[in-house]
Amino acid sequence: MLKRISEDIRTGLALDPAARNGFELILTTQGIHAVWCYRVAHKLWSGKFFTLARLVSNWAKLWSGIEIHPAAKIGRRFVIDHGNGVVIGATAVIGDDVLVYHQVTLGGNQNTKEKRHPTIGNHVVLGAGAKVIGNISVGNGSSIGANAVVTKAVPANSIVVGTNQIRSRAPKTDDTYTI
Repeated sequence: MLKRISEDIRTGLALDPAARNGFELILTTQGIHAVWCYRVAHKLWSGKFFTLARLVSNWAKLWSGIEIHPAAKIGRRFVIDHGNGVVIGATAVIGDDVLVYHQVTLGGNQNTKEKRHPTIGNHVVLGAGAKVIGNISVGNGSSIGANAVVTKAVPANSIVVGTNQIRSRAPKTDDTYTI
């Protein structure tokens, strides 16, 4: 657990140019607080202490303005920068090295107990206000632009802007895909 905390601090310092040192990051960054509370809540959820897990999650939401369901699965080096209004649903899966800005929603589009939230690959950036909705995948190395609304799968190494355009980052291509 201490290795993970240290890793979170190093990653936060690397990705947040406003953070001057680890001590300041620990005391003042709501994103790191929400991620640490999520990790505790997720352990409780995995141990079938569902109500206690939800209490920790709700406390973190009140304190940080970031709502992460304890059943979500989140990888390593996950950073939430300026996190107010971030919502991550129960069946969301997030890979390693993901950067999320404020007002991002990883939401569902159906009222079932099945997988209904997105799967986010590794090395993905989710811009401010992005909404990724439904049981879809965002491929590794992709970036979702600010205020984009994504309801269809995104190939790896893509850039998504607006509501209907994906631009591939692959070399020698200038294709735009409709989602």
